[in-house]
Amino acid sequence: MKIAYIAAGAAGMYCGTCIHDNTLVAALQKKGHEVALIPTYTPIRTDEADVSIDRVFYGGINVYLQQKSGLFRHTPWMFDRLFDSPPLLNGLSRFSASTSAKDLGALTVSVLQGEEGQQKKELAKLVKWLKDSYQPNLVQLTNSMFVGFAREIKQTLGVPICCALQGEDIFLEALSEPYKSQALKLLRARGSEVDGYIAPCQYYADFMAEYLDIPANKIDVVNLGLNLSEHGVRQKNLAETPFVIGYLARICSEKGLHLLVDAFYRLTNRVGSDKVQLKVAGYLSKKDEPYLEKLVKQIDLWGLSDTFDYWGEVDRDQKIDFLNSLHVLSVPTTYKESKGLFILEALANSVPVVQPRHGAFPELIAATGGGILVDAESPNAIAEGIFQLMNNPSYREQLGQQGKEAVHRGFSDNVMAEATLAVYRKHVNR
Repeated sequence: MKIAYIAAGAAGMYCGTCIHDNTLVAALQKKGHEVALIPTYTPIRTDEADVSIDRVFYGGINVYLQQKSGLFRHTPWMFDRLFDSPPLLNGLSRFSASTSAKDLGALTVSVLQGEEGQQKKELAKLVKWLKDSYQPNLVQLTNSMFVGFAREIKQTLGVPICCALQGEDIFLEALSEPYKSQALKLLRARGSEVDGYIAPCQYYADFMAEYLDIPANKIDVVNLGLNLSEHGVRQKNLAETPFVIGYLARICSEKGLHLLVDAFYRLTNRVGSDKVQLKVAGYLSKKDEPYLEKLVKQIDLWGLSDTFDYWGEVDRDQKIDFLNSLHVLSVPTTYKESKGLFILEALANSVPVVQPRHGAFPELIAATGGGILVDAESPNAIAEGIFQLMNNPSYREQLGQQGKEAVHRGFSDNVMAEATLAVYRKHVNR
């Protein structure tokens, strides 16, 4: 099968969606399929070997300039390539923090309008390359924010289009009006032009079927998968004290680090500050630096600075080392997570998890037996759940081992690739 997989870069940061897309495409390629992983906006960044092509479509600078000025909607294509250099595009993370909500909303609506939007020149470039240079027999979109591409691709190439669902409701709900309503209306209208959708769990399939008014039978569930090399093979030599609690995710309020910090403080009051340690790793944007600074200041005021260890952004090798230094992991998101790749990564290394009872987490815990669920947005419940595992080493080890076995058995990149191919074949063979 020849597949064009259209992904979205995250302006130089490690992104769970980029990592997932890259892992899936690499696994499909290993199975002998020809797959082009096509970055849009910026180059992708992944903690594994990058298998994307060396060209970026819908370059973030051109997209923005075409939104703001009619002049750039008519510049020659060769001129546009000047703005598509990887260093320039990866620098957009600093620029995006200063982009107004109004600009972001208008741009989102315009991209969803596809050939009728301000970026129709960018769509023409992508479609021409697909038709003249690649000629796939199926196109995969990384999420529904790209459904504006579907009409032009189908009319020009005549191939089926699949679209992943990967947490885009969080982005949409953050848009200001009238852009949120306009974007949702376009998604529901343009979404009918997609042949099939792929969700990472049943919760998100059910939610997005209603949210985007998609017939339930158009959505297939394909579990996330990991490249499991190096996961679960390193020697652990953890002492019981201090008991190490970990957080591995982007540093931001919606991922719930403040809730975990509060729970950690409650635990130190209960068992003593010398008995527990909090380790945190993850990407920190310029926009979220004040959030972390506030948490660090509070930890210092509590006199717990010596028990807090911030690793910063970690690559793959560092991430696996980080996970193997933990007794338990908790990322208590305040929103209903659609994926939770960090859960699988922790369990792959026999680290049990304590997670809120919402989103994808109940399904992941049920499927792996690798953790416990607690009330959402409750530092007391998080602290109690962690204490339960701290106080019962044999139960903790049982959960970790069950989780490890389940992930290595059913959540590998190979299993994910096979399930994805089954969906693709269903559409290609119609």
